[in-house]
Amino acid sequence: MKNLILTIALIFTSILTTTAQEETFDLTVNISGLSSDKGTLLVGVYNKKEDFLNKQFKGEISKIKDNKSVVTFKDLPKGEYAVSFVHDENDNKKMDTNFMGIPKEDYGCSNNATGFMGPPKYEDAKFMLEENKSINIEI
Repeated sequence: MKNLILTIALIFTSILTTTAQEETFDLTVNISGLSSDKGTLLVGVYNKKEDFLNKQFKGEISKIKDNKSVVTFKDLPKGEYAVSFVHDENDNKKMDTNFMGIPKEDYGCSNNATGFMGPPKYEDAKFMLEENKSINIEI
């Protein structure tokens, strides 16, 4: 009887452990049309509307070759995301703007979202990650 209870407990524990594991996927971001190979790309993934363009969920710095770059984010939980990047040509780790706040360096967002009289909106850049996915962002 003790062995039966122990076996049932082990089976129940393994079932709970298996279902509690979160599904994760890889996201590959292909960026093209950059103005030069100088500097690096600052690429961010956002998982909340209120954090978009302010606080990254995950971020990477990527090299540029032939005016293109590819970044892969591994093991992202299933869910809603948006991606943005800045071409940091002078490697100062920020987006440079002119006196009116207009960016002087290339930038872009998932879904090739653009802003009107301001930055792109999360609603325009968001997408669902429910399987390994590759997205393209073009300047």
